[in-house]
This record gives sequence, C-alpha cells and structure tokens, in this order.
Amino acid sequence: MMRFVPTLRRPRRRRPHGGRWEAVRLSPVVLTVLISALAFATPREIAFSRLLPAAPALAASMWPVIPTILLGAFCLLVMIGLSLVYTDLGTPYTAAAIAAVTLAAAYASHVRLRREETLFQIRLVADAAQKVLLRPLPSRFEDIEIESLYVAAQAQARIGGDFYEAAETPYGVRLLLGDVRGKGLSAVGAASAVISCFREAAHDEADLTSVVHRLETSMGRHSAAFPTQDLPERFATALLAEIPHGGGHIRLLNCGHPPPLLVHHGKTFVLEPTAPSPPLNLATLIGDHYRIDTVTFAPGDQLLLYTDGVTETRDHSGEFFPLEDWMGRQDPASPQGLLDRLHQALLRFSGGQLDDDIAALSVRRPDHHG
Repeated sequence: MMRFVPTLRRPRRRRPHGGRWEAVRLSPVVLTVLISALAFATPREIAFSRLLPAAPALAASMWPVIPTILLGAFCLLVMIGLSLVYTDLGTPYTAAAIAAVTLAAAYASHVRLRREETLFQIRLVADAAQKVLLRPLPSRFEDIEIESLYVAAQAQARIGGDFYEAAETPYGVRLLLGDVRGKGLSAVGAASAVISCFREAAHDEADLTSVVHRLETSMGRHSAAFPTQDLPERFATALLAEIPHGGGHIRLLNCGHPPPLLVHHGKTFVLEPTAPSPPLNLATLIGDHYRIDTVTFAPGDQLLLYTDGVTETRDHSGEFFPLEDWMGRQDPASPQGLLDRLHQALLRFSGGQLDDDIAALSVRRPDHHG
C-alpha cells in the first residue's frame, strides 16, 4: 500500500491541531475585546482605541471576507460607543482608519482565498499525476507479498525523481526501483518515461537484460526530446528484480543503484552486484555491459529495495543512517510492518527533517505458515 498519496476528495481546509487552531481563529475577536476593554477602562490620554484597526487586519489572514467586514463594523460600533463616553477622543479619525483598514482587509482576504483555491486545484492535478506515476501496488502477487513506501523530503511535495513499479508477467514478478538525478519537473518527466517503458517491457521481454535495454533507449529518447543544460549528466540509477513463478531464487540487475538487503534465515546480506552495470542513459559513455546476479529467495526471506534517500539520511551530528545494522536488529515482520518501522526510524534518526525523497519496496516470500 502506498502511503503519501493524498485523497482527491476536497478537504474543507487543512488546519493545525484542533484546539490550537480554534484559538488562533478566535484571536481577532480576543484582540477586539481586549482593546475595547482597555479603551473603556483606561484614561482617554492612553487612547487604546487607536489599536482597533488591528483587529480586522489580523482577521484578513485567516477569515473569509464577510466575517472580516463584520468584525470591522463591530470595531466601528465600539469606537462610536467610546465617543459617547469621551467626546474629545478624535473619533472621526479613528473611525476613518477602521473603515479604511477593514476595506483593505476584506480585499486581502479575497485575494488570499483565491490563491488558496488555485493552490488546491494545482494539488489536485499533482495528486492525479502521482497516482499515475506511482500507483498503489497490489499487496500480493501469487505467493509474493509486496509493499511500497514513498516519502517526499518537502511536506508539500507530491512527486519527484524517485520511482518504483511492480508487475506480474509471464516470466514472474518483476520489480523496478530507481532514482533520477536532479529535482523538479525534469526529473519527474524522466521518471515517468522509465516507468511507462517498464510497464510494457516487463511483459514483452524474456530477460532482464532486454528490459534494461528498453529502459536505456526510453531514457535516451526522453533526454533528447527535452534537452537541458545538464543533459550530459542526466541519468537514473535503477534496480531490476525478477522472482520467477514458484522459484526459490531472485534475479537482480543493478544499474548503479544502492544494493538491496536480503534477510535469509535470520541473517542480513547486502546484495552487492558481482560486476557494475551502467546507470540508465550512460551506457553509450561507459558501455552497455549488464550483469544479472541470482540469489536464493527461500520461504520466509525478505528483500528490501530502497533509494539513496534512506542511507543518506543524517542525524544532528552528520552521521548516516545505519540501514544494514538497523535491518539486522528487526524482528520478522510483514512488508507493511517493516516499511512502517523504517519510516519511523528515519524520522527519529533525522529529528523529523528528511532532506531527500525516499522510496522503498519491501518484498517477502511467506513461509508455509505465513
């Protein structure tokens, strides 16, 4: 199950935690009452009434237009009431200030609401793009359990250059996890090109080498169609995995990507490639020599694929997250449980400040009792 993809149902508005937000929303009223009480209770020389225009100005930052105008009107009535007590208070000047600030506040509230609406529509489009690019995966392919995790470094982000996909094909379950160099729409476009190609090639090609050749071609075409100044450096690391139907092994093709971790009979192994394969879009520069490794994948084993955002997470002293050690300390868990633990561990380790996008796939072959 992919976390992070928000629902497209229209929210009322995102608010901070209940009680605190209500207190903030009432702050213009509290300010009005406070100023009014001080204005009536103190000598006129102090002139607290001159602060009344601050109330509608504050309301504009969080209230709709009509309530902002009504608060301004109330402040004006308070000023009129003060003029009945202090006839030489200079009421016309303060009343004019209240009226002017209220009109300006109402306009500011209107502009803010329009911008919030525009931002909301943009987020709807981004959410839809996220669901197409990183669609939720089935939790099970035949006898293989799988779950995915995607966490954006920026809280308001929706999509990025990290990507993953899984497909059940005539050749077994095939997985893809990768990371496009760079940020922004350029990285998103490249990731989309690779994922779209994999969704077709995974079903068409009989071996992983042929699949990665297709991905290399797709990445190259995308780069040529959308050239940028960093074209010679635009590439993607990728990890392809294939779990044959009913087989007790897994095939891996690592194109410059962080090595996956395998828990086999309670021990954690780092699956380094026996020979390096080039990242996508660099085959013409460093050669297209691809090497497929085969490792045992027995019932009860668990495989973790991840992007470098996991291992490059730092704590306050600059130390990297010790993923291998962390994995070795984990009790057996479902793929969902393992990813939940990993996410929480990364948040604790970084103090809640994740500096890079994170994508991960957790794959388990249940034992006979699973």
